[in-house]
Amino acid sequence: MKFSTHIVLPLVLLFALLLALMPRSAKFNYDYRKGSAWEYDDLVAEFDFPILKSEAELQAERQRSGVEVIPYYVCDSDVELLQIDTIQSLWRVPMAYSGTIRGEFARLLMQAFESGIIANDDGHLLSDDGPKVVYLEREKHRSVTSVDARARYDKVAASNIMTVDQARSWIRNTLRRTHRGENVDSLLDAGGLMSRVVPNIRFDAVMTELVSSEGAQEVSPTLGIVHFGDLVVQRGELVTDDVMRLLESYRHEFEARMGTLSTGWLEWLGRGIIALFLVLVFYLCIYYTNPHILKEPNRFIYLVVVFTLATLVTFLVEGLRPRLLYMVPFTLTTLYLVAFFRKRVVLPVYIVSLLPLLLFAHNGLELFIMFLVSGTLTIYVFDYFYRGWKQFLTALISFLTVAIVFCGHRLYIGNFEGALDCLIMLFVGAFLSVAGYPLIYLFEILFNLVSGSRLTELCDTNGNRLLRDLAQKAPGTFQHSLQVMNMADAAIRHIGGDVLLVRAGALYHDIGKMRNPRCFIENEGQFPGMAPYHDGLSPHDSAVQIVRHVPDGMELAEKHHLPSVVKDFILTHHGTACAKYFYTQYLNAGGSPDNASDFFYAGQKPRTREQTVLMICDSVEAASRTMKDYSQESCGDLVRKIIESKASEGQLQESELSIRELDMLQEFLKTYLAQLYHPRIEYPTLKSKLIKNKTKNEP
Repeated sequence: MKFSTHIVLPLVLLFALLLALMPRSAKFNYDYRKGSAWEYDDLVAEFDFPILKSEAELQAERQRSGVEVIPYYVCDSDVELLQIDTIQSLWRVPMAYSGTIRGEFARLLMQAFESGIIANDDGHLLSDDGPKVVYLEREKHRSVTSVDARARYDKVAASNIMTVDQARSWIRNTLRRTHRGENVDSLLDAGGLMSRVVPNIRFDAVMTELVSSEGAQEVSPTLGIVHFGDLVVQRGELVTDDVMRLLESYRHEFEARMGTLSTGWLEWLGRGIIALFLVLVFYLCIYYTNPHILKEPNRFIYLVVVFTLATLVTFLVEGLRPRLLYMVPFTLTTLYLVAFFRKRVVLPVYIVSLLPLLLFAHNGLELFIMFLVSGTLTIYVFDYFYRGWKQFLTALISFLTVAIVFCGHRLYIGNFEGALDCLIMLFVGAFLSVAGYPLIYLFEILFNLVSGSRLTELCDTNGNRLLRDLAQKAPGTFQHSLQVMNMADAAIRHIGGDVLLVRAGALYHDIGKMRNPRCFIENEGQFPGMAPYHDGLSPHDSAVQIVRHVPDGMELAEKHHLPSVVKDFILTHHGTACAKYFYTQYLNAGGSPDNASDFFYAGQKPRTREQTVLMICDSVEAASRTMKDYSQESCGDLVRKIIESKASEGQLQESELSIRELDMLQEFLKTYLAQLYHPRIEYPTLKSKLIKNKTKNEP
């Protein structure tokens, strides 16, 4: 398979997105809360870790010991120098004001920096009920490993420190007072000066703890230690305050050891391998189920988008609130796929989209099995319950399926803690699929795809102007199309395929005959008294007019914006065969095969089973009108000869129909023709004398 840009680029972007969003292995990814049961397996300590006291407990102990906790701040002098130096380059107000307001602003900004400016988000640290004094370190560079840094910081009043908003307000109000009559606000905004007011001090939690501990050595931050191999929490155990303390302490030590702010190259390598595995399996699912999709950018990109959405939701929900994975309507993925693709493509792609659940989610096996079973069943039942309110039946069946699988799994592991909450979320998720289904119509427009509802609309012979024109201008062709539609419908149901698609293709395959209806024998009855169209024409001229209905049909299809999957039936219903009747006349008259290109259709050989079935049914329906005997044997001989003729001409070379399916089709069409043209008995004629006698005897 030759790779092109529309294949490689989406796959590369998909790989990059998976790599970026994939959960890190260092995350302590358990969903628990006080008062609920621990739903996971027994958690055993993988290393020694201290049992930490809460911040409230530490603060209370310090207050009882009489030790005041004083916040520690660090001043960055480079911030002050940078902002003052850039004031000159940002000044854009007229020069008449530069000697007054600019210098005054710089002086006030230096005063604010001297007092200290903190970020707005840290303003709560200096609230009214907070500390009255703080430690402020004036040096930018330091190397502190113990509490011997007393000489490096000073105590300052907490009220002198301002937030960024407070500093800007103070400077603006001061300039308004000193420069009355001038539009200070406009001048400051025009010069961009207020953007120079930025934080120059920051809170240092580590130094705060070190400095405070100097006077409170007796206050220990821990309650004890849990050793390697000790049981932290047991499956089904209630998360009490003590258990919560153990879990939080273990999480703190786990993330500190594994590192949540940096990822080693080995972990990146592992994530890259898994992301590559997911992308490769996704691609191979398409390649081995329907490689023709890879030649259609819109359909391939749509599959990538649906797979990406499913995977993205899995990663985001798993990272934010893993329990909500029970509420995610994963079966909606199958609906987005089955609307535009065959089931043999839908199921593998859906399974691959569930793999992130299996690989990364807690209870991943349970979630994977539940949604795999329900999604598979949804693919099947949606054929019967996809219209209107029946979609709620699909959602109900989906919920019952996941509920049964969920209960079965919980019975197997012997744990029903939190089961009711999970069932409620599964119920909500099942019916969320109904709410998300209308997005199919948006996808249909964005990716130029054709859904089942669109095909149903195209098959409406009363609602489509193109079909009404065909019935009016070429009624014989219209009746022929209806017969072919019914035959192809029954045939595709027998061997398996897209019924709606083959019905639409049959109705539109001969629309090109509207351009010249007299040219085709089925329409001659519309022109009584007129000589047959081909009388006086050479075989060559007649063939040119006959084969022209294919390009004429394509023009009409383009004009009326028919979907490409329907236009394909116009191109493939004759394939690259010839107008055999006139071609035979031409050869019998001594014509050369080397100069016979005009006798052949400029179409394409059928690829799909629907296109192949339509080609054969089109020929069988037309040829059956010339039969004199409609016995099983005669019908079987006709169908067999047509299929063998198509095969010998190479028209079935690219078809996906197997030999077995062709045999099934042949047997079915033989029976179908015999039933369609079944003989009827001749009704006897009632003698007129008996009618008169009956009349006389009537009372």
